[in-house]
Amino acid sequence: MPENAFVVRTFQNSVEAEFARAVLDANGIASMLLKDSASGMLPFLDMMHPVRLIVRQTDVDTAVRLLDATAATDPNEPPPLVS
Repeated sequence: MPENAFVVRTFQNSVEAEFARAVLDANGIASMLLKDSASGMLPFLDMMHPVRLIVRQTDVDTAVRLLDATAATDPNEPPPLVS
């Protein structure tokens, strides 16, 4: 993991983690997921080793703000965009 990479969220399953990553991607924030589930063959390992969402240090504040705003919105509305 690069020195300037930070974990902004952890998730108990890959589906939620991929959704959060998609929100960041839609807003131009590069991110990656770190997971230890044997390439998806052993998904129960996510319970022992949560999926970690990683962003660059310069994007931490914006990423946290976006993820917080997305969590607070109505699931029937599109996620917010930051300009």
